[in-house]
Amino acid sequence: MSMAGKKVPFAEGKDEFVEKKSRFIGHIFQVTSTQQAMDQIKRMQKEFWDASCVAYAYIVEEGQVMRFSDAGEPQGTAGMPILEVLKKEGIFDVLCVVVRYFGGIKLGAGGLTRAYGHGAKIAVDAAGVAEMVPFRQGSIPCDYSLFETVRSLMPAFDAQEDDVEYSDHVVIHFSIPDEKFDGFAAQVVDSTSGRVNPQKGEVSLRAKRVK
Repeated sequence: MSMAGKKVPFAEGKDEFVEKKSRFIGHIFQVTSTQQAMDQIKRMQKEFWDASCVAYAYIVEEGQVMRFSDAGEPQGTAGMPILEVLKKEGIFDVLCVVVRYFGGIKLGAGGLTRAYGHGAKIAVDAAGVAEMVPFRQGSIPCDYSLFETVRSLMPAFDAQEDDVEYSDHVVIHFSIPDEKFDGFAAQVVDSTSGRVNPQKGEVSLRAKRVK
């Protein structure tokens, strides 16, 4: 699949809940390979060595590799529901680990499936979801008298101010979703009566939070 438009975790995320005295702790990590996923899983197993279960699922290699583990829970009640949440959310380059501390009350197969799925869902919600979007870098040389005018136009086009150079004039370095550059540039030219003309730079992919 194309990198543009791909959904990934926005950040690492963690959340937890208690179900019938069992404590479930969901974690989300961004990983790009099986090796990265397994290294993180080993770290989690070491950190939560005293847990009843450290179940996980991950999706890497543009979705070509999907793996999960029930980690000792009844087959299909832990890793699979975690994986199903990741697939439903449509995210890639992701590892979800749900840790369980048994509270003494059995949940049954259905209860475990719901609990591990919920642990994954709240972890995804805590991490957030981002979409890989082509961003265009640009620069705007302008007089000090037009600085705030130009700045005020940026939010409506999702333009992000990266840096500002101050000398005998101002140069605003910015990034903007590539599809919005031309519209933004036209608005700047119009609002400054042609005195300011944004300059195009290179395009790169950035993660833009969508959830």
